[in-house]
Amino acid sequence: MTRTAQRRRSTKETSIEVDIDLDGTGDTDISTGIPFYDHMLDQLGRHGGFDLRVQAVGDLQIDTHHTVEDVAIAIGEAFAEALGDKSGVRRFASGRYPLDEALVDVALDLSGRPWVEWHVPLPECLALGDPAFDPQLAEHAVASFATAANITLHVELIRGRNVHHIIEATFKGLARTLRDAVRIDDAGGVPSTKGVL
Repeated sequence: MTRTAQRRRSTKETSIEVDIDLDGTGDTDISTGIPFYDHMLDQLGRHGGFDLRVQAVGDLQIDTHHTVEDVAIAIGEAFAEALGDKSGVRRFASGRYPLDEALVDVALDLSGRPWVEWHVPLPECLALGDPAFDPQLAEHAVASFATAANITLHVELIRGRNVHHIIEATFKGLARTLRDAVRIDDAGGVPSTKGVL
């Protein structure tokens, strides 16, 4: 079984190419034009154990919002396609993930029902990197990904003061829970009483 997918997305605001292999080695090649976002997506691939390639060109002269959103949607759609019918996956995963003083709780279900609970109040912070990544975009990126991937996702900040650490712990935590949830279980079949996810 090959769990790979490609997604091409082109609008008047962005042009995006995504390739994902859920059974890869964590090899990444990320270029969105937004260095901080590239860093977060690199965490997603590396800690998720996915091979992830993202090439994006967007209207960064206006804002980083369009590129962040469209890339997250494209990755989510590719992720969902690569999962296929989800036969044999573990489906559920959760954990608490630290980065220095920051601690984030992440729980997810590959339910086929998109739902996001985001309880991550961020301290006041200037935008990160150049071009600037507005920290408030972290929620939008994660929610756009989860919605496009048809995932039920809960993210909660337990503690933290440094915005970079909080956001990075969130992406690493999302990556690790995705890695656990997509793992093939010996039980086989689709893990649902409905017989479909």
